[in-house]
Amino acid sequence: MKIPLIFDIKRYAINDGPGIRTTLFMKGCPLRCVWCHNPESWSTEPQLLYKRGKCIGCQSCVEACPAQALKLTAQGIQPTANACTLCGRCTDECPTTALEMCGREWPMDALMAEVEKERSVMEDSGGGVTLCGGEPLMHPAFTLQLLRELGRRGFHRTVDTTLYAKADVVAAIAGECELLLVDLKLMNSEKHRQYTGVGNELILQNIRMLAQAGRAFLIRIPLITGINADDENMELTARFLSTLHSPLSTLHSLPPTVHLLPYHDMGRDKHRRMWSTYNPDGLSMSAPTEAEQQHCQALLERHGLHVVIGG
Repeated sequence: MKIPLIFDIKRYAINDGPGIRTTLFMKGCPLRCVWCHNPESWSTEPQLLYKRGKCIGCQSCVEACPAQALKLTAQGIQPTANACTLCGRCTDECPTTALEMCGREWPMDALMAEVEKERSVMEDSGGGVTLCGGEPLMHPAFTLQLLRELGRRGFHRTVDTTLYAKADVVAAIAGECELLLVDLKLMNSEKHRQYTGVGNELILQNIRMLAQAGRAFLIRIPLITGINADDENMELTARFLSTLHSPLSTLHSLPPTVHLLPYHDMGRDKHRRMWSTYNPDGLSMSAPTEAEQQHCQALLERHGLHVVIGG
């Protein structure tokens, strides 16, 4: 079994499921959302990241690189035409940690030791552990093993997912966690493909399957003016979700809870750190105003949905 790379462990997380949580971020994602705030999660491989604000221009990294893959320019450290071998020598020599390697393997025992550090906080708050990414469902064997170990230790388990995976993988993962946080970005499949790189048919099928199986899930919509905050998409979303049922509802006959997550451009700086370009096609995207958020909330609620802004 190939062990996926973990690129971040976020402690005291309060927006990744109930209570205070520890969130484990796995590398690898089948989607390429233009607005993604974790673009370092796309690749399954380690990546070199650079913070220009911490760089003092000492060129220790340039001198240490055996592949001569780095150079100092007026814009700071930049990659050369030579391919980086990801040996890590540049990060070892950088005195200010301006360079860092993103993604490492964690043996299960070591990962559990990290999780156990916050057990009392998680238990006291009704929290637990959330698997995020990237897309945890890209690594079904490891994700299942990890969920089972967390369950054996008594942790509440949440998986944050796009649901872009085979139905049997979704069913298996859903059977080993207490909650799924499901991203629903757009109802029009062609627009979904334009902005994320994939169509949405598989995602919608899997959402229906979860509802029919009685699995606990929340819907989370990244709300973006110019992309999906229009009335047409909100109406189609409401019609689709209102036909579903979630066991998280007080009455099981009610449709699932929806969280509207207002857009932010945190991914912009992360692309700079990766020497890549955020929103390279210059698509019109902006954060929704408070009035737009409330309008979308009201539209969804007219269809009987319970809607929360944020979280």
